[in-house]
Amino acid sequence: MKLSRQFADAILQVLRESSGLRIQAGSGDHRFIGIWHVVVKERLFVRSWSVKETGWFRTLFPEAGAVKGEPHGVIQVKKHEIVIAARQVADTKTRNAIDRAYLEKYKTPGALNYAKDLCSAKSRATTTELIPTKDVKG
Repeated sequence: MKLSRQFADAILQVLRESSGLRIQAGSGDHRFIGIWHVVVKERLFVRSWSVKETGWFRTLFPEAGAVKGEPHGVIQVKKHEIVIAARQVADTKTRNAIDRAYLEKYKTPGALNYAKDLCSAKSRATTTELIPTKDVKG
């Protein structure tokens, strides 16, 4: 499935200025949880820090042989709630740009170690683009 819809400029600005967003993965009982995000070339990217079996990433993209994934959900950022589709990103050049964006955005002394962890091989493997499908409210 080709997804090419872009976030509105106003939403991109909110995303750039926000330190995090909340995501509800899939259509089941997954709760909203806070995660860090970056905007690179007008596109929204996230990575899992912990890669928990019950976390948002495994809900979107379970390991091979597991229950079918649900690569969609909802994000909340400020007063906006947006339905999204999710697509894994394997391109090394894009992943490198996302690394740089995480290290630039989350560079305070308290955040930098977490940002570095989000650039580790484990977290890079979870690189996900979130693509808007429609606004819910906001």
